[in-house]
Amino acid sequence: MAETNAEQAVNEATVRARLWSPFLTMVLDREPELARSLSEGRLDLTASSAMPDMPVARRLRIERRALALNVAIGDLSGVLDLTAVTGALTGFADYALDTAIRAAIEERTPGAEPLGFTGIALGKQGSGELNYSSDIDPILLFDPATLPRRPREEPEEAAVRIGKRVVELLQARDGDGYVLRVDLRLRPSPEITPIVLPVDAAIGYYESQALPWERAAFIKARAAAGDLALGARFLDAIRPFVWRRALDFGAIREIRGISARIRDHHAQGQAFGPGYDLKRGRGGIREAEFFAQIHQLIHGGRDPAVRAPDTRDALARLAEAGWINTDNSRALIDGYTLLRTIEHRVQMIDDRQTHALPTGEALDRVARLHGLDDGGALLALLAPRVAATGRIYDALDDTVRPAFSRDAVTLETDLAAAGFDVPEPARQRIEAWRSGTYPALRSPAAREALEAVLPTLVSAFATAPVPQAALLRLDALLERLPSAINIFRLLEARPGLAILLAAILSHAPTLADDLGRRPNLLDGLIDATAFEPVGDIAALEALMRGGEAGGDYQAQLDYVRRIVGELRFALGAQIVAGASDPLAVAAGYARVAEAAIGVLADATIEEFAKSHGRIAGSELIILALGRMGGAMLTHASDLDLIYLFTGDFTAESDGAKPLGATLYYNRLAQRVTAALSVATAAGPLYQIDTRLRPSGGQGPLVVTLDSFARYQREDAWTWEHMALTRARPVFGSADARGAVAGIVRAVLEGDRPSRDIVADARTMRAEMAAHKPPKGPLDAKLLPGGLVDLEFAVHVVQLINRTGLDANLGTAVDLLTARNLAPSTLRAAHDVLTRLLVTLRLVAPDAAPPGHATEDLIARAIGVADWSAVVATFEATRQEVAQFWAHVTGEQDG
Repeated sequence: MAETNAEQAVNEATVRARLWSPFLTMVLDREPELARSLSEGRLDLTASSAMPDMPVARRLRIERRALALNVAIGDLSGVLDLTAVTGALTGFADYALDTAIRAAIEERTPGAEPLGFTGIALGKQGSGELNYSSDIDPILLFDPATLPRRPREEPEEAAVRIGKRVVELLQARDGDGYVLRVDLRLRPSPEITPIVLPVDAAIGYYESQALPWERAAFIKARAAAGDLALGARFLDAIRPFVWRRALDFGAIREIRGISARIRDHHAQGQAFGPGYDLKRGRGGIREAEFFAQIHQLIHGGRDPAVRAPDTRDALARLAEAGWINTDNSRALIDGYTLLRTIEHRVQMIDDRQTHALPTGEALDRVARLHGLDDGGALLALLAPRVAATGRIYDALDDTVRPAFSRDAVTLETDLAAAGFDVPEPARQRIEAWRSGTYPALRSPAAREALEAVLPTLVSAFATAPVPQAALLRLDALLERLPSAINIFRLLEARPGLAILLAAILSHAPTLADDLGRRPNLLDGLIDATAFEPVGDIAALEALMRGGEAGGDYQAQLDYVRRIVGELRFALGAQIVAGASDPLAVAAGYARVAEAAIGVLADATIEEFAKSHGRIAGSELIILALGRMGGAMLTHASDLDLIYLFTGDFTAESDGAKPLGATLYYNRLAQRVTAALSVATAAGPLYQIDTRLRPSGGQGPLVVTLDSFARYQREDAWTWEHMALTRARPVFGSADARGAVAGIVRAVLEGDRPSRDIVADARTMRAEMAAHKPPKGPLDAKLLPGGLVDLEFAVHVVQLINRTGLDANLGTAVDLLTARNLAPSTLRAAHDVLTRLLVTLRLVAPDAAPPGHATEDLIARAIGVADWSAVVATFEATRQEVAQFWAHVTGEQDG
């Protein structure tokens, strides 16, 4: 029954085509076999009267003519939906472009492989959405090293001649029509460049001087014809240009500007009704496309799932990811589908590349081709979809903001009304910015961006606990920036970020300093997931291995530094915003560090092996101690690491420059340390401390697993065994990690020299107190009864009782409490001190009392009501820890 209905629909569509479309009537007459099949209800997209032995151009023209007829009838009958229609049209365009490239090369160099010449599809061909009577907008590229050419012919000359022939084969008209209109103006600088460009020159252009709108164009880019491997190489190379982690609101503003210019230029097609421009009119096809592209540019750098070239697919994915409203997504998809369908009807009339509804009787013709009674019915069908698309797109435009006066008296009045109790200093700062004395504010574009964002900044900073102090820190930030345009545009577009920025500048000098060095760190906070816990180690490693490195070692170092910087900044911002428990943030810091170790150690090993090869049956192991071993870092923590290697220390590597095992691993470990610590163009990463290795700073950087075991069993001091209680393997195979963990556990459970642990611990603590006094009255680590005392006491109990052995200090406390070896209050003490330490590293790194505005933040972070409760809780906690330390060591006084 379904087949009968389809056949009937095809037959009825063929009748409508003859009645209302001169073009389709002409093709039906020129293709009698196809016409007969269609009138009998049979639709075959591959059917054509073209013959294989025809000249290429004629064969393509006839194939295109047949496809145009078949697709039109399939569309009009409803047998083909919009996806199938545009897919068939795009597939033919790819095939035709590829055929033309191969033919052009074959004509000039018979028998040559079609290498070194590629067509990059942009626009609707690139996204698989080609319309019924569309031109194609390829970029033609060549590789001088592989392009076939005649003897003594320069590659550039050969490429241009091939390109001209390709255009001629596709675009020339005769009695059979044409194949495709070709528009090459989307290539870089089309007014001065040849029609075919060297691939490396094109890559250089997009990496250094491309315009913002070109980023949006490449959302839809695809290697479509010719040497597809060459095309893929080009697109891989420019991917960082298209999908940037650092947001570029200038590009988004550029797209909005294009939309405004389109509306202005096509004013006669803006009003809905007869003559309405389906593509460029308000609420038309282009606005649905731009809506999707704007959100893709904002989020696609960080969320690869939304990088769909197809407009409807992109809108759906943006909604699935939560970036746009689901109802808006559905309305835009429905509107886009209907408008594209009617656009096809308009083009089917005379095979003209037009997008405007006709007027008068011609509008009735389009309506009847679609199966409606008249033009009025067609307008009634379109009206609600057009209105919905226009309304949704217009809602994006929040650029109309009140301007702040340049008159000093009026400006102070406005600042006072906004919430500045003492407006004069704020007015002076704003006037200084407007004067352009800072490098970041010298250009007219920067000052224009400043004026646009001032209302947002003033409103946000007025909510800060001390508005003037926050404004002064913003001033210090602007003074250090080379350019402020992008950060201003980001804050203008996302006012909520301005409020968070004010909080960061008010409370967190550590984060403010980070932001001064890397202002694009703020970009990461636009993503709501920035305030969720960071992923597990595997997810973080996958994130750090992805991106723009492309196998280049230096690029990998830079990329990991950027990702780690963004994640650490976001974790710190979670504390400032009150979005996360500092204990969860501390664990997040540690997972980020462990993932960075894994990715950079792997990359360094691969790079090192290029020169020195590998050592069979041997591998590097990295053992973390201290806070890294306990998986609880602060924003400022260094990483305590020990490097070990397995296998025979007399072995030798198999590379071009072989090394003995000990030298091999010592050099490799130095490289790993550098990879984790040396500042690159993307900034610093971690401070690495390797002094806890066997024999300390006097010993080799790396030792064998056997040497490590022997040292810990026979020679290590008490302080080294105390450190070992927080040892955790963070790099190496599962077997190697298990072997290290087994050695550590055996030592801690008693396979070590007998020593006076209590006496040694008391001596060490006294020496530490003498040489490393507390920084300030809030030093949760070094003050008596602070975290160091808690750690020392726990480690002594662990070593004496050979139990409670877990690298995480909080878990170790729980284990000791369960065995009645620690008081039940100790875990709460651990949590208070850790929360305080993690928070103060951000808001009071000198451990001095913060300003009154920050006191509430600290109270919230440790879970008490106010600052007096912070002080009381800190004092009571230190007394509890001091009592436990005194109990463990036999001292009578805390």
